Amino acid sequence: MGISLFIVLIAVRILLRLPEEPAPLAEATAVNPPIVGRVTVEVLNAGGVSGVAREATAALRSAGFDVVSFRNASSFDQVESVVVDRIGNPNRALSVALVLGIRNVRSEPDSNLYLDISVLLGSEWLLPVDSTQSEETTTVWWDPWSWLRH
Repeated sequence: MGISLFIVLIAVRILLRLPEEPAPLAEATAVNPPIVGRVTVEVLNAGGVSGVAREATAALRSAGFDVVSFRNASSFDQVESVVVDRIGNPNRALSVALVLGIRNVRSEPDSNLYLDISVLLGSEWLLPVDSTQSEETTTVWWDPWSWLRH
């Protein structure tokens, strides 16, 4: 009896699921082709705000990017953040910028660097809030009522 009730609840959940509006990230990735392969990134704290390079590194790694280093930049005088393409492939830089919520992207290929992207975080950079991620972390995985609410 309990198993059949559970199956019925799951079936109702699937049948009643309304189409969701695409998230801004989905819209942006429709314009930019998905990145295939390893993308190496360095994250530099160029604004002097403590902990931002570590936050950006965690966000990029959770999005599948290979952050090979994060550290302080040589100076802390940068206010605006920038993503710099180092290999001449702007789509990779745009994907990194999208994850970090950075609008300023430029291309400065440098074959002396063994990485694809440099991220310079300015003093005004804040990690963008992803509402779907915060909702998932507050929902207990075994709560059947949360399945019906979506």
